[in-house]
Amino acid sequence: MANYYAENREKFLEGLKNWLRIPSISALTEHKGDVRRAAEFAREELRAAGLENAELIEGPGNPLVYADWLHAPGKPTLLLYGHYDVQPPDPLDEWKSPPFEPEIRNDNLYARGASDDKGQTYILIKAVEGLLKTEGKLPANVRFLIEGEEEVGGEHIESYVASKPARLQADAAVICDTEMFAPELPTICVGLRGIIYAELFVQGPDHDLHSGVYGGVAPNPFMAIAEILTALKARDGRILIPGLCDRVQPPSKEEKEAWARLPFDPEEYRKKEVGSTELTGEPGYSIFERTWARPTLEVHGIRGGFTGEGAKTVIPARAVAKISLRLVADQRPEEAFEQFKAAVVQATPRGVTVEVNLIHGAGPSLVNPNNDFIRAAAGAMEQVFGAKTVYIRSGGSIPIVGSFERHLGIPSVLMGFGLPDDNLHSPNEKFYMPNFYRGIEAMARFIGLVGGLTAGQGRKSGG
Repeated sequence: MANYYAENREKFLEGLKNWLRIPSISALTEHKGDVRRAAEFAREELRAAGLENAELIEGPGNPLVYADWLHAPGKPTLLLYGHYDVQPPDPLDEWKSPPFEPEIRNDNLYARGASDDKGQTYILIKAVEGLLKTEGKLPANVRFLIEGEEEVGGEHIESYVASKPARLQADAAVICDTEMFAPELPTICVGLRGIIYAELFVQGPDHDLHSGVYGGVAPNPFMAIAEILTALKARDGRILIPGLCDRVQPPSKEEKEAWARLPFDPEEYRKKEVGSTELTGEPGYSIFERTWARPTLEVHGIRGGFTGEGAKTVIPARAVAKISLRLVADQRPEEAFEQFKAAVVQATPRGVTVEVNLIHGAGPSLVNPNNDFIRAAAGAMEQVFGAKTVYIRSGGSIPIVGSFERHLGIPSVLMGFGLPDDNLHSPNEKFYMPNFYRGIEAMARFIGLVGGLTAGQGRKSGG
């Protein structure tokens, strides 16, 4: 098996490059055809790997890609998840090479989607391919479910998972869409933050007004948004939404002690990853607590009025703000949105009306490290990387994790091979190629270790 992976490295790399050349940008309707081509590419790769029942599942959004191999009776079933859609590449002038023309530089493959998530999804496909090509069978059962809307909310997969629990029956999900804490340090992510993403529409006068003639009496929607935002979050980073933090489950003493042992330099983190003059946030909490175990409120954009070259003294009729909340265990997205909405209404000043719309939401997730599937993943990574696996949380959100837990009743193994400097969602996204190849071998070993379990065993071991 190991020889197969070593002998086919160049073939794997060329296959991944071909997938990366497809600009499957789900946020832009002009790329809808490219998104479908990326889905068809994944389906053909699954067929070529030896999977059965490979198909596109049509629905209200971009197609899902499904395939399975279910000939290991009594053994667990793994639901292998990834996504083939990517973020827009803007700003293009900051890329050192074109985003959809993959290029290798210093052992890194640069392209949009290289790490998030085509490269890591390809790891799953190739790991299974190697087992089937060399052994003719798998030690455990697998189902693949690959989506094309992860970057825009994942509505199609959410509805499909909710409506097809029998077809997707599994003992655990496996997701390659996270990162290692540091190079050469195998990492399992056991916690994710959830998300509420919303828009505020603030309406003042029924048309734009001259600020000289009407300034002083006309309400200004931009000022109203500023007042609302400062009422929701204090200058020191504390969220002021009543009731929002009541359900927050703090990390255990043991977990915080483990975080404190991680190889981490706050000053290097500030300079190289954040790039700001100082770090901010809630007082009284460590960096890891602030980024992994505390809720946040961030503003992503405000539009309206005049922002062009020169001057135009206008009081805008309306303004829009895009805002997100990151949620942690045990917060509930539906409840959090209602609390957020009520706080916005309470903070709205005189003279304007506000409309609060939910764009998408997902719950947080926290898995017990003692779960048998988590332990198998940690063991497989240790075998390949030659170092003890660490357990971390992530500040990001993978909405499908909550869906798998809620609708299928299964834990998710977040077994990622990206690195902190992979520039996800930014120019010059990359994937470290040694991790790509080692990830394929580690995933194959993981499936082998899962083959030593019995169906249903993981559900009883701290899921």
